[in-house]
Order: sequence, then structure tokens, then C-alpha cells
Amino acid sequence: MSGLKPRGFRWIIAGRLGVSERIGGYGFQHRRVRREEEILWISEQGVDAVFSLLASNQNQAAYESAGLRFYNKALSEEIDPKDVDSFFKVLDEALNQDKRSLLVHRDLIDDQVLGILGGYLVHSGLVEDAIIATSLIQEIAGRAIGPEGRKLIPLSN
Repeated sequence: MSGLKPRGFRWIIAGRLGVSERIGGYGFQHRRVRREEEILWISEQGVDAVFSLLASNQNQAAYESAGLRFYNKALSEEIDPKDVDSFFKVLDEALNQDKRSLLVHRDLIDDQVLGILGGYLVHSGLVEDAIIATSLIQEIAGRAIGPEGRKLIPLSN
């Protein structure tokens, strides 16, 4: 196997939905060579689409030249739980198109990212209960999530 595993990479749904920090790093840490190595690694894992939660379409050309489909929807610092469905729509579209494998990324994997992914488990029907989804996403992430993330996990789908 070649390439470089992205920082914080975890499968949320094995082989279908993953999460990591921004490919190539962020800010001063971003490196073109690192980005290329991480794209190679995720491609070898079967990932064929990237969903960026950044405010811009950074790296879109690099993803598309590597044959990855690209989705982008900015995740603001203050997201209203009523607006989380718009993220679920993009996840549904990306995952249901040709049974794709999708990587979600933002500069860092914070409570909001984990809340959206935990919420998606409920939205998709894979988990019926918000408490179980919260526990599961915390287990996958290896850490607790705070109220900013918990409020994004719907009670039911």
C-alpha cells in the first residue's frame, strides 16, 4: 500500500463514509506533496468522492484530476440544528450515486463535524436513537463531543 493516511481518518460507516482532517493539512501545514500522498491513500481505500465542509472549493482541482467526485457545503461556526438537513441531503446524494465511498473533511474534526456525522446515522436509519448515535460517534472518534455537536443529532429520522 502506498500514500499517506490523512490525519484523524476514521470510517463512520465501514468502507462507505469516512472523515478526516483536511487533505494535505490546513493553514501553514498544508503541503502539495502531502495532499497528493493522502489522495493516493484514500483512493486505495476505495474512496471515490470528497465532501468538503470548508468555506471554499480548496483542492477541488486536485480531487477531480485524481478521479474523485467533489462536493462542497460550508459548515459555519454557528449552525442551527434546523439547517443540518441540508448537509444530510448532500451526504445522501453523494453516497447513493453509484454506491460511492465518501470522505468528509474540514480543517479539524470538531464537535460540529462529529454531530453532523452522528446525525447522519440517525437520518439514514442506521441508528434509531440519538443517544446511541451519540455514543457510537464518540466511540468512533475516540473522544466525547460537546453540546455544539450533540444538538446536531436529530432525535429520530
